[in-house]
Amino acid sequence: MRIDLHTHSRASDGTDTPSGLVRAAVEAGLDVLAITDHDTATGWAEAADAAAAHRLELVSGMEISTRHLGRSVHLLGYLPDPTYAPLAEALGRVLDGREARVPTMIERLRGLGIDITADDVRRAARGTAATGRPHVADALVTLGVVADRDEAFATYLGWGKPAHVDRYAVPLVDALRLVGEAGGVSVIAHPWGRGGLARPDEETFGELQELGLAGIEVDHQDHDAAVRDRLRAVARNLGLVVTGSSDYHGAGKNDHELGCNTTAPEEYARLLDLARAASARSGRATPAVVG
Repeated sequence: MRIDLHTHSRASDGTDTPSGLVRAAVEAGLDVLAITDHDTATGWAEAADAAAAHRLELVSGMEISTRHLGRSVHLLGYLPDPTYAPLAEALGRVLDGREARVPTMIERLRGLGIDITADDVRRAARGTAATGRPHVADALVTLGVVADRDEAFATYLGWGKPAHVDRYAVPLVDALRLVGEAGGVSVIAHPWGRGGLARPDEETFGELQELGLAGIEVDHQDHDAAVRDRLRAVARNLGLVVTGSSDYHGAGKNDHELGCNTTAPEEYARLLDLARAASARSGRATPAVVG
């Protein structure tokens, strides 16, 4: 069984529609797919319909933008009730922050002599829940300023670059609580990638586990073999679920093909058991796994 628990559609910053994402997963030979768009459940219904038609098992999730001890942390929330008002309000604030910084990014890029407009970015963001940096990057690609998103972030939009603008992120401890209250389970995405080596450390993971953390995304393209071994040991010591995923964005991210990393069936079963328990504790109508 091939299981990929971290993917993105056009509902956030992927390039496939939710139904297109499902079709691509079937073509890639996946048996289980999680749709985890940034800070939104917008693509769930379309993906669920497509998964039912293609007999693919679908897990509804989201990748929540959070911050902990001054660092950006991406939290994968699986099977929460997206109508739980405190969670919906927190996600709305994140999405508003994404939208609000785009005009400033455009202004800074224009100050660098780049002829980019709000219309260019809107065209790149068609069908998304909120416009953000990836869509500014896509507009730069279309305009011929850069070759791809990676170059756009490395040159203009990444942290410390001339057109970077910060935004709101949910405190991680609050996000863990909100996902749990909404009947879902949480896994930290690529925790030691992107310059975050050994942070959070094992002690911090243990503290987060007490607040509701269920697992660690160990097998990810941002983690080399040594990092994966160390994170697997942390998960084993703490009894956390180990997941592996592609972090697929379609054409929006290179070297993240569907199924390039996968989750072991026994770890997936553990995650679903924890999700069922969380749903029961919450008393909420949480989404079912499709398929």
